[in-house]
Amino acid sequence: MRPRDHTSTEPHSLRNDARTIRTLLPYLWPKGSPDAVNLRIRVLAALVFLVASKLINVVVPLFYKAAVDALGGETEALLAVPVVLLVAYGVSRILAQAFGELRDAVFTRVAQRAVRQAGVKTFEHLHKLSLNFHLGRKTGQVSRAVERGTKGIEFLLRFTLFNILPTLFEILLVCGILWKLYGIWFSLVTFGTIAGYIAFTLIVTEMRIKYRRAMNESDSSAHTKAIDSLLNFETVKYFSNEAHETRRFDDALLVYEDAATKSGVSLSLLNIGQGAIIAVGLTAVMLMAAEGVVNGSMTVGDFVLVNAYLIQLYLPLNFLGFVYREIKQSLVDMEQMFGILDQPPDIADRSGSFPLAVSGGAISFRNVRFSYDSRREILKGISFEVPSGKTVAIVGPSGSGKSTISRLLFRFYDVNDGAIMIDQQDVRDVTQDSLRHSLGMVPQDTVLFNDTIYYNIAYARPGSSPAEIEDAARHAHIHEFIMSLPDGYQSFVGERGLKLSGGEKQRAAIARTILKDPEILIFDEATSALDSHTEKEIQASLREISADRTTVVIAHRLSTVVDADEILVLEAGEITERGTHINLLSRNGSYAAMWARQQEAAKAQEVLEHVAEVEGPSIRETAETAVE
Repeated sequence: MRPRDHTSTEPHSLRNDARTIRTLLPYLWPKGSPDAVNLRIRVLAALVFLVASKLINVVVPLFYKAAVDALGGETEALLAVPVVLLVAYGVSRILAQAFGELRDAVFTRVAQRAVRQAGVKTFEHLHKLSLNFHLGRKTGQVSRAVERGTKGIEFLLRFTLFNILPTLFEILLVCGILWKLYGIWFSLVTFGTIAGYIAFTLIVTEMRIKYRRAMNESDSSAHTKAIDSLLNFETVKYFSNEAHETRRFDDALLVYEDAATKSGVSLSLLNIGQGAIIAVGLTAVMLMAAEGVVNGSMTVGDFVLVNAYLIQLYLPLNFLGFVYREIKQSLVDMEQMFGILDQPPDIADRSGSFPLAVSGGAISFRNVRFSYDSRREILKGISFEVPSGKTVAIVGPSGSGKSTISRLLFRFYDVNDGAIMIDQQDVRDVTQDSLRHSLGMVPQDTVLFNDTIYYNIAYARPGSSPAEIEDAARHAHIHEFIMSLPDGYQSFVGERGLKLSGGEKQRAAIARTILKDPEILIFDEATSALDSHTEKEIQASLREISADRTTVVIAHRLSTVVDADEILVLEAGEITERGTHINLLSRNGSYAAMWARQQEAAKAQEVLEHVAEVEGPSIRETAETAVE
């Protein structure tokens, strides 16, 4: 079943907005952390500075008005009164800005802590989610959702708490002052102008959000296509599809270009409308004030005051469209990120689970049934034992369920029926961390991190000493190769280890497993992608590290399992044969038939390699035709 995609940008409701904000609130009032008290003090201090800043901000125009009136008074008063008022005006402006900056300074730690905690929590949760989720995910979109979500938290905190809410508080204060000083009409016209401005901005911005949504969708699509193409760089080259990949990327960017153009045009129309509303309101208030000056009920200072108040309110609202749109988008982005957090892991430690206690590493599959999809059963009641220190090989055709066994052992999935035991402990009853700590895996396709060889080997046990890492490399017979590189252990392996050959990557994986030093080893088609010469070398290394350890070998090439203590033949999810290599050959069953086919193929390959070495490529082509 395909997991729900939490990176979509579908429209969401006010209910979703409220739920997202509720999810964010605990980050603003932290508890449980060592510095929770300090962070709470910072929140309270920021609120105090915020209120102080706004209160002083609405007082500033009053000093300005008084200074203007004083300048229009008697000559003897001009020597002292305006100076005091102008100094008070200047000090008030400084204090309003200072309190605003102090508010930001004390709250920045809280905001950045919230961003960090949300990002870390999401990243941690992504690693807890089931393999099924990660098989169905689009890596580019998930990373984009986390990136946007964390940025959205910072934007929402900064602009909602310190821009929108304080501005609304200031509007109410100003309207109250105007009502008190000049009557209700000045208050109503001012409030009506600001309300009309806000309503127009929100309506038009809501219409513009669809363009922003299209921009985000096309941006995510382009980002995903770019990452997917670059991760599959070799495949692109194999099929000479560079132009095709460029066209796909360009098509996604074309959608972005169109949406961004429409967004820009609509923004210009929004700005024109906003300017017109403010101009009309400002003109109306100034006409009313001018009439008051003419009839003597108001002074020139009063005229200046009402004008200053409206302009003062207009300035923070000037970016309301941008802020509202970004807040809405931040809520969408945060909802996507919190949606990932809401995604429950399919596999979780049970209540009362305990660490796995490995006494010998004996493995037991007891009537195990499993299916990825209920309509198709993969394992159909298989049972087998892997005694402590012994090696059991599982062979069979592709799709028979071999690799599923390794995934169940690591508990990437839980069995539908039956049980998997390690030293008589059900893997579902032990902690996942202790289980996986006890298992070592050498897979068919070794994927390395884009870092140094040293880092990739040390990944099994971070913090290991250089001597321990070199010792693991020697046992994996890769130390000499590493030392032959110009940068030795500090050589970078490239994206997914592409700078190394298949055999070199496998040896690095073996070294990593040796360093982990697990009690149980699993080789999942560990040599099937290698040439015969490299395969023999890797097999020698695998035999060396698996000596006296419980080992499960999942293989397609039967030549790699002839020394196993027991071989299981898996076909269509059922064990059809079991025994040693000699026993199975003597039965002339499925295993014997598989062995005969592979031996014929191996002999043919040897002939081709010998002909190519002795006679040259042209003769080899003739030999290949003859073999076919």
